[in-house]
Amino acid sequence: MHHDDSPPAPRPRRRPASALALAVSAAAVLACASACGAPSGPADGAPPGTRPAPGTSAPSAAGSAPAGAAPLAGRTVVIDPGHNPGNFAHTREINRPVDIGTNRKECDTTGTSTNSGYTEAAFTLDVSHRLRTLLRELGATVVLTHDGDRPYGPCIDERARLGNAARADAVVSVHADGSAAGNRGFHVILPAAVKGGTADTAPIVGPSRSLGVNVAREFARATGSAPANYVGGGTGLDVREDLGGLNLSTVPKVFVECGNMRDPKDVALLTDAAWRQKAAQGIAAGVRTYLRG
Repeated sequence: MHHDDSPPAPRPRRRPASALALAVSAAAVLACASACGAPSGPADGAPPGTRPAPGTSAPSAAGSAPAGAAPLAGRTVVIDPGHNPGNFAHTREINRPVDIGTNRKECDTTGTSTNSGYTEAAFTLDVSHRLRTLLRELGATVVLTHDGDRPYGPCIDERARLGNAARADAVVSVHADGSAAGNRGFHVILPAAVKGGTADTAPIVGPSRSLGVNVAREFARATGSAPANYVGGGTGLDVREDLGGLNLSTVPKVFVECGNMRDPKDVALLTDAAWRQKAAQGIAAGVRTYLRG
C-alpha cells in the first residue's frame, strides 16, 4: 500500500480485466515502453507489525549473475521497504504532516495487512532483503532507506531525500496493496509530471517510466502474476501525482505493488517464501535490464 498517503481521490471503478486482456498484458507493457522458511510468528495477539514473514528463509542466489560477473558494478540502487513494523506504536509521529512539494501529507502510514495479521511492513522487508542480496550479487551498491532498525518511519520526505543523496541510478519502493477482495495482480506506480513548490519531476518522468516498464515486464515473467485487474487498464502500470516519495525524488524511482493483501488468492502468493523470492528476482531483473540499457 502506498506508504506516503491515504488512498487517492476516488476514481471510477474499472471493470476487472477480461481473460483476453490478461492474456495480452505482457504485450501491453511492451507497448508502453515505446510511447516477495522460518517458524511462524508469535501467537495471535502479538502486536501488529511484529509477526515475521511466513516461511522466512535466507535469500537464495537463484537468478543471480555468473561467478565473476558484475554487470551492475559502479551502479547504486536504493531499496525503499514500504512502511515500518514500528509504525503501529507511533501513530502520533507518523500522522505528522510533512511537505511533499505540492502540498502536505502524513509522515507515513502503518500500511495494510492480510486478514490473518501478516503485515505489509513485514512483507516489504522480506522482499527487500532478498532483492538486496540479488542486486549485490550483480555488483550494485545497495542502500536501504530503513531496515526495521528505527522506531518508526522514515517519513516520506526523508525517504525521497535518501535516494537523492545516494545519487541512485534507480530507486524501487516495495509495497503490497490493500484493495478489495477480487482485485488481484501487481502494478508499478510511475511519477506523473508534477511541478509545484519543491517538487519538479520533469527530469525523472521518462527514466522512471523506462525503469517501471522493465520492472513490470520482468516481474510478470519471474512470478507468473498478471498485471492488476483493477488499476492500470491491464498494463501493470499506474501514473500518480499525489505520492510524496515520487514527487520529491530527483532520481528515477518507482513503487512496486506486488499484490493485494486483501485478496485470498494473492495472499497465498504473498505469504509464500518461494514466491517472494521470485518477486525479488523479477524486480532485480527489471532493474538490471533498465540499467544495462
